[in-house]
Amino acid sequence: MTAHPNFRVDIYQNEYLHEGAQEVNAIVTVSSDGSAVSSTVDASAAAAEVIIVDCSGSMDYPRGKMIAAKQATSVAIDELRDGVAFAVIAGTDQARLVYPQQGGLVRADARTKATAKAAVNNLKAGGGTAIGRWLALANSLFAGHRDAIRHAILLTDGRNEHERPADLAATLAACEGAFVCDCRGVGTDWEVDELRKVATALLGTVDIVADPAGLAEDFRRMTAAAMSKAVADVALRLWTPQGASIKFVKQVAPEMADLTARRVATGGQVGDYPTGSWGTESRDYHVCVEVKPAGVGDVMLAGRVSLVLGDEVLGQGLVKATWTDDMVLSTRINPEVAHYTGQAELADAIQEGLAARKTGDLDTATAKLGRAVALATKSGNTDTAALLAKVVDVDDPVTGTVRLKAKVADVDAMTLDTRSTKTSRVRKSS
Repeated sequence: MTAHPNFRVDIYQNEYLHEGAQEVNAIVTVSSDGSAVSSTVDASAAAAEVIIVDCSGSMDYPRGKMIAAKQATSVAIDELRDGVAFAVIAGTDQARLVYPQQGGLVRADARTKATAKAAVNNLKAGGGTAIGRWLALANSLFAGHRDAIRHAILLTDGRNEHERPADLAATLAACEGAFVCDCRGVGTDWEVDELRKVATALLGTVDIVADPAGLAEDFRRMTAAAMSKAVADVALRLWTPQGASIKFVKQVAPEMADLTARRVATGGQVGDYPTGSWGTESRDYHVCVEVKPAGVGDVMLAGRVSLVLGDEVLGQGLVKATWTDDMVLSTRINPEVAHYTGQAELADAIQEGLAARKTGDLDTATAKLGRAVALATKSGNTDTAALLAKVVDVDDPVTGTVRLKAKVADVDAMTLDTRSTKTSRVRKSS
């Protein structure tokens, strides 16, 4: 059996429902303590890394952007552990292997890293942007490394203008489950929704690097995080009783990601939801199950949540339902469920408010962004509150009374949009 970190699954919910109620909500916290990481990652965890660098013509404007991208790629290469299989792709309206120039991935060592960095240093900007083709090439490179922890970095500075949206969607469908991809947009001429679709489909992150000077440190952090992973292809397995249905399964921390449509049936009442690769970390998931209502005093196992690697169960927790006529019990709001319900509303309010602002619907924009300010204040999400303050003038943060700023820098609006799905954690109750 392959060594992997120890996992723990904790369930936070109010299991008491009033008579006739049928919706059961629970926050599932999955934690890996990393106890096996030190003996696993450095020595035996197979890993594969592909770095995708936008080399379209716009990367030369300003010229420092391309220089920074090359420097950042070299920093990422230096961060690779010896033995990790890797490659670098140059992305334009086509996808080209920069290193190695042909064949598949190569093993990282002092010689291959130096050769790869020399090849990266010769990159030049020119051509268009076709992100799907870049990802398709990465997918083909990962094909021979299905037992490895597979990770890609994708950097772009522009819109996906040289392929149809349907082509990108088809490529994302083909790549789902094949590798994790962290996406970065440099500057302000790229589309947040476009990169968010890529990151969501490939279980990665998306963020803005407004100043190219910040690329090197960002690439270093992403690569270091990838090198710290100890196990890949972990799934959240959810069993529900006969007659129950899954309303949704969402990752809610450290950021929002809806996994509901990603379910793969593995049995009559069992389905798996992908979670990607794990190192030493903790994530929260919101599970909502609709069950058949029962009578006062009845108790039901509404769900069994397991973290699985293939057929191996790494951790497990139970979601329960007890019907009661005690209004105090049934109306008690579980703090974890309430917190993350608010965080989901916060993300929606920001994205809807910014979309309304872009179309000139200022009343809706003010209402939505005001609601976002109130939710961020209530939940203690200070990072998001600070980003909101660059888009609106806040008169009362508690009530969400705000005024749209007359002038907002593109970078501030895009940063708020990009990071709207990042959530604040809640202190767990016992």
